[in-house]
Amino acid sequence: MTAIASTPERTASALAIALALAAVYVLWGSTYLAIRFALESYPPFLLGAIRMAIAGALMFAVLRWRGVKPPTRKQWRTLAVLSIFMVLLSNGLVNLAETQVGSGLAAIAVASMPLFAGVFAMLRGRHPTKIEWVGTIIGFLGVIWLNAGSELSSSVLGVVCLATAAISWAWGSIWSRDQDLPEPFMSAAVQMLTGSVWMLVAALVTGERFAGVPSMGATAAMLYLVVAGSIFGFTAYIWLLHHVRPALATSYAYVNPPIAVFFGFMLGGENFTTHDLGAMAVILAGVVIITLAKARTTTPVPAADSTSASASEPAA
Repeated sequence: MTAIASTPERTASALAIALALAAVYVLWGSTYLAIRFALESYPPFLLGAIRMAIAGALMFAVLRWRGVKPPTRKQWRTLAVLSIFMVLLSNGLVNLAETQVGSGLAAIAVASMPLFAGVFAMLRGRHPTKIEWVGTIIGFLGVIWLNAGSELSSSVLGVVCLATAAISWAWGSIWSRDQDLPEPFMSAAVQMLTGSVWMLVAALVTGERFAGVPSMGATAAMLYLVVAGSIFGFTAYIWLLHHVRPALATSYAYVNPPIAVFFGFMLGGENFTTHDLGAMAVILAGVVIITLAKARTTTPVPAADSTSASASEPAA
């Protein structure tokens, strides 16, 4: 995610950086299609509850085994609230949306998250530069274009869920900056654990049930989300935050959607129109402009301060 403060670069080989970037780009980009495959047997909120519970428990156990301090009681409460935005309303609603729309379109819609983050930052007193305003306006024009004539426009549920997911992720990212949180890995683990409880509550409220024994393929996709998306991808991202500039580490925001579209087309049999691809190009252009503008105005801070923000994976 993008709500982590800048950190000084540490020495790392070009190969290690390239491999970490490839992991973030490919693994996180592929999670949208993996969600679609897992939904063949797993209801959306139960899928999220199981995925987050397994990933969160594994990460929490390993961190405690390595001697990482657990969150304080206050931090547990803060993370429980944060997980409503970063897990339930982001990941959970992406799952629900993908019961109606393709994985590639879901990824394109979620790419609007940095645009909403910029708006929330402005409302909380941060004044964007002129270049950031340009990027925001361009990006939102792309969002309007996407919703005006794509397959997404035919699904009210899909539009509402994906818009809410992007807005929730953006708000959680901005709100978390002012909160007292543990170090990033522990923060992510606890967000997943508490988020899995919210997911389970949502599943019970909506009456989700398994229609039968989940298929091997759907279960493999769910486990892929746990290992590749929630653990390996996130580990690579945190490593990048401590070894490269934030603008490069957070470049997944505009690389993941094309990767998701590629996987959806090649492996998922999804079709995309020139309208869809054009809207994606405009949205990502806005995101790139905003990211580069922030990179020019960001002042590096000590590495110890980089844990002050929430740490979690993208909405998928």
